[in-house]
Amino acid sequence: MIENLFGLKDWFLELGLDLKYIQYSELLIWLLLAAILAWISDYVSKKFLVNFIGKIVRKTTSSWDDILLEQKVFHKLAHFAPLMVLYVFTPVILQDLPEKGTRVFQSGINILMIALLLQVLSALLNGVKNIYQQSDLSQSRPITGYLQVVKIIAYGVGIIWIIGILMGKSPIALLTGLSAMAAILMLVFKDTILGFVASIQLSANNMVRVGDWISMPKHGADGTVLEITLNTVKVQNWDKTISTIPTYALVSDTFSNWRGMEESKSRRIKRSVNIDMTSIRFCSPEMIEKYRSVELITDYVNAKQKEIADAQNEPNASFHRSRKMTNIGTFRKYLEHYLRIHPRINQDLTLIVRQLQPTEFGLPIEVYAFSNRIEWAEYESIQSDIFDHILAVIPDFDLQVFQRPSGKDFKSN
Repeated sequence: MIENLFGLKDWFLELGLDLKYIQYSELLIWLLLAAILAWISDYVSKKFLVNFIGKIVRKTTSSWDDILLEQKVFHKLAHFAPLMVLYVFTPVILQDLPEKGTRVFQSGINILMIALLLQVLSALLNGVKNIYQQSDLSQSRPITGYLQVVKIIAYGVGIIWIIGILMGKSPIALLTGLSAMAAILMLVFKDTILGFVASIQLSANNMVRVGDWISMPKHGADGTVLEITLNTVKVQNWDKTISTIPTYALVSDTFSNWRGMEESKSRRIKRSVNIDMTSIRFCSPEMIEKYRSVELITDYVNAKQKEIADAQNEPNASFHRSRKMTNIGTFRKYLEHYLRIHPRINQDLTLIVRQLQPTEFGLPIEVYAFSNRIEWAEYESIQSDIFDHILAVIPDFDLQVFQRPSGKDFKSN
């Protein structure tokens, strides 16, 4: 202890106090002075230094320093001032105490400094994430998972360091001992390790980004990706519920990413209508004239009739004489021409009207095209309008839609 603080020791002796109590009184006074000095240093560092930095930050045009200020990185750094004061003055104040007592005080200060250092690092990494999210690259290359790994490593090292201080051993010696527990640690952090590897694969292969629409029925997910972290991917479904998927599941399981559809600004229409096969027939002259009056296929009917007539003069005429127009073929051409002039169909992408394999439910006629609107409600409206028209026009081609018979159909007249 510094000798005779302000003459207090002599004054205490004159009062007849025991030397032991005098020593304790001096210790308490020194601790009080150290605490006051630490408080002053903390006040000064926050009041003047942090405020000064804040004024400079607000005057700059860049945004990264504003983010660091928002994350209170400088505020947390200011807390090192009182800890440094205590760290410097503790050996002087406690010099008359047993070495064990001094070591306890210094160990406590060291632990507080490590904990504060971890808080500063965490705030700094949060700031780095927010700064990175302002760039366009963040949508295709999220770094949240990597930053979480850095945090885990930093906190792991910090905890080992603190344990080493409490036990009075070197942190390196503790790390050497932990190598024997590697198998247990891998089991405990299995999901974290798998998530870290999956995050690297997702990012490197550009498999999914924040903002993508993904479908993963196994996990009940069908919506927009909100966040990709080390362990989970958060998806907001179209019914506004939130699904949480393990990150590694996006690598090990199958999912659909609709990003290509959104980038092309087109959405596929792939739907069929079943035609009753008993209504399919060759076209009679009356049917041909009726179809010729339909503006969309007038040129097709004329060209087809001329093609059939010209073919009958070619060799193997017996085969060509059997060629005739069918109502189903004419109907397919009508649908194709109808879709070719539809204002909501993307004409630059595949457009097919085709027959599928006949089944016990009739002959499926499938429309395969792409709408030029991808919004759900508008897309469904376009698709419904097209099939409203198809179902309404089928009887004009002397065809019937197949429909499974119900009890009313079997009712005797």
